[in-house]
Amino acid sequence: MVYTLDETVDGAFDDVVETTIDALDDEGFGVLCDVDVQATFAKKLDAEFRQYRILGACNPPLAKQGLEADVRLGALLPCNVVVYETDEGDVGVSAVDPETLLSVVDDPELDEIGAEVRERFERVLDEVSA
Repeated sequence: MVYTLDETVDGAFDDVVETTIDALDDEGFGVLCDVDVQATFAKKLDAEFRQYRILGACNPPLAKQGLEADVRLGALLPCNVVVYETDEGDVGVSAVDPETLLSVVDDPELDEIGAEVRERFERVLDEVSA
């Protein structure tokens, strides 16, 4: 099962992170949390890991609409976007596919929201790869 929307870009890791955050902002998403997995593994596990950031993205109007349809939807929020070093040395950007994610809820009322978020994430990935 494919559960992410993906793009691979050539560029400096930190620049791609910033471009991704800016592109999310342009689509109405704020980044509620930014987890530096590499730093966390180094600190908590004394282990090395590739550069890897998890950005918890939220579009407040769409989140509100979804939570009004199903209050338990918060267990699936925020929508994660990850920026990571690939095995080939490029930078990968992956966003959760909201339509796949919301398919577990099986609520037709949320289908429109999932489609809207997916369209916005596709534009984010297009911007990151431009």
